[in-house]
Amino acid sequence: MSAWLPVAPCTPQLCAPRPDALRRGTVAASVRLLAGLGVVILGILLVPPVALLGAGRRDRLTRGWTRTVIRAFGLRIRTDGPSPTPLPDRPAPDGQVSDTSLPDAPGGVLVVANHISWLDIPLVATLFPGRVLAKSDIRRWPVLGTVAARGGTLFVERDRLRALPDTVRDVADALRAGSRVIVFPEGSTWCGRDQGRFTAAMFQAALDAGAPVRPVRIGYRPLGPAAFVGDDPLAVSLWRIVLARGLTAEIEVLPPIPAAHHADRRSLARAAQTAVARDSANRPASSVHQFVNFIPAPASSVRTRS
Repeated sequence: MSAWLPVAPCTPQLCAPRPDALRRGTVAASVRLLAGLGVVILGILLVPPVALLGAGRRDRLTRGWTRTVIRAFGLRIRTDGPSPTPLPDRPAPDGQVSDTSLPDAPGGVLVVANHISWLDIPLVATLFPGRVLAKSDIRRWPVLGTVAARGGTLFVERDRLRALPDTVRDVADALRAGSRVIVFPEGSTWCGRDQGRFTAAMFQAALDAGAPVRPVRIGYRPLGPAAFVGDDPLAVSLWRIVLARGLTAEIEVLPPIPAAHHADRRSLARAAQTAVARDSANRPASSVHQFVNFIPAPASSVRTRS
């Protein structure tokens, strides 16, 4: 692991749900797991025909599919803030990923959120379908890796610092082309009891493209089951989620931040982080981790580089 990569103090052992948490039976959880995986596989099979549709229809189908995925795994969804209006039905240019610009922006938009789980990606897509920036390892994930690649995911090689300028350039090009790009700037998953510092690299892409930043706040109730942290295997995370009863995914859409109002990427990153972390001061002290951004613990969470 490279020393410059952001990490978090969260581990499955530290952040796992309490023994008295509400749980489903093994049979009910197995049904949920099969249902969720079935919906994911159906989405993969429908990618080629859906790609032929206009942008508005693709947008609506993606939102509906991601909502179905989350609900199939047994979660409820709670949204707060303004919902984006549907995109018009217009075909994308040949050879390009569909235009997924926000209706309140003339071009692309950088959607940024705190990062807790692999569920964050479909959760954000329930409101803002777009091109996700993800670590290159996800290409090799079974099923989900195929979905990500076919959905226009932008991949970043976390262990190659020299590749970062090329990734920033790719994100800026996507924004100029009118795409939504979804980034998790903490560069690491946290369990939801606190969050990490937003790294500034991808905010440079918003500045270069003149694109606004749309901050989004993500949460899960109860805390614990949805967290995908540390060395947690994907299969273990899936099983923990389907076992949990009463799990709710929360997403709050916050006001956009014009990139032009900020002199540099660090200022823009701080503004977005402040918006997303606005409620952290109201959390009980016992539920908040010590604020750590770079620690040398091998079991610490290392997820999407931003």
